[in-house]
Amino acid sequence: MILPPFKAIPTQLPHPPKSPSPNSLLNQTHSTFSTTNSNTNQSLSLRHTTKYTDPIVAWTTSIADYCKSGHLVKAASKFVQMREAAIEPNHITFITLLSACAHYPARTNFSFGTAIHAHVRKLGLDINDSARLAFDQMGVRNLVSWNMMIDGYMRNGRFEDALQVFDGMPVKNAISWTALIGGFVKKDYHEEALECFREMQLSGVAPDYVTVIAVIAACANLGTLGLGLWVHRLVMTQDFRNNVKVSNSLRDMYSRCGCIELARQVFDRMPQRTLVSWNSIIVDFAANGLADEALNNFNSMQEEGFKLDGVSYTGALMAFRRILPRIEHYGCLVDLYSRAGRLEEALNVLKNMPMKPNEVILGSLLAACRTQGNISLAENVMNYLIELDPGGDSNYVLLSNMYAAVGKWDGANKVRRRMKKRGIQKKPGFSSIEIDSSIHKFVSGDKSHEEKDHIYAALELMSFELQICGYIPDFSGKESYEDD
Repeated sequence: MILPPFKAIPTQLPHPPKSPSPNSLLNQTHSTFSTTNSNTNQSLSLRHTTKYTDPIVAWTTSIADYCKSGHLVKAASKFVQMREAAIEPNHITFITLLSACAHYPARTNFSFGTAIHAHVRKLGLDINDSARLAFDQMGVRNLVSWNMMIDGYMRNGRFEDALQVFDGMPVKNAISWTALIGGFVKKDYHEEALECFREMQLSGVAPDYVTVIAVIAACANLGTLGLGLWVHRLVMTQDFRNNVKVSNSLRDMYSRCGCIELARQVFDRMPQRTLVSWNSIIVDFAANGLADEALNNFNSMQEEGFKLDGVSYTGALMAFRRILPRIEHYGCLVDLYSRAGRLEEALNVLKNMPMKPNEVILGSLLAACRTQGNISLAENVMNYLIELDPGGDSNYVLLSNMYAAVGKWDGANKVRRRMKKRGIQKKPGFSSIEIDSSIHKFVSGDKSHEEKDHIYAALELMSFELQICGYIPDFSGKESYEDD
């Protein structure tokens, strides 16, 4: 993905002007419909109760009758009554209302349609075949109904269905694009999210603050500081540049990319801070060894009138390094002993842990067994790993390579047959690097890159220079096993 170029990392962030804070759309909509239809609420009655015993069906049928007769306000009022009666609507209820919204001018229905979409997200309703059938049978579809289908498919991981609906939209707005981008990010498809954002820019649709938050999260998860800086510059040109959630996302991105000073500047420039803002900057400082800054912000947070919570205290404790040992700390000890070749000490830590070791800790010990050539201990560790993570391919491959390294081909083939029997396939390893705002990914043994000849020539030269300096390459990890 290639985005427009950006300049070098700034030493100071620009001072943005203030922007108004957003209002609650749903509360406004509830108030509007309650006021507009206050004289008719008492006359509204629940019909078909004798025919349908399910209250959801009865309420939805009543709402559908109003929609069919063209009384959108009455249908909306009935929906409000349904919520006040603690009856949870289903996807058919929402599709019915959205279908009715499509028949009215955007000025009268957009706010309510958006509020309905927000309800769907809050309740976490799945997009199933019934909802899709209702959507397909709509005579007129508005943006809200299109966007709701895309969002539902993305939240359920049905990317192809979401893209099919998206491609069929006659008009796409920021919410449409954000549904795709945010859906990719939540499912850890960060590169696809950034590519989608690039296409959004090319289409001429301006992002909103929700779009930007998702894009910043993708940059943070990929560690692409260059793209993150470019997005920050884009934010500075928008009306939502002072949005608290956007600022929190930028601060988190800089911190995770190792730029604690830029994270500090974002925090200092925030015109408004939340509990999340304070807690996050305290943890950032503590995690980067800046104990004084962490404790100063801990005190300032209290002076600002914020009530401390568990995260606040955890950040302060991190600064003092006085937290009780958890499994992560025991894992660090095991990893340190393992890297030093002191497997007995690592094993003693495992035996004396107050909790059971997880697959990460055992995996580090297994890797150390390979380095030290301790097959016996590796076999014991592998038995525990199979119980904890029976589908983990890397541990099987590691043990197989250990057998191969010492010439025990029967053991290596046995492990491979076990993988095949369990249906476990080795995932290809890859590495990635960001150059000039473009992400380059390399799969193990990959020769598809257009610059492969130059890349492998540089690697061979580097390997030759390392061997001159005394480096002895280790080819024991080369996989050899029967293809049975």
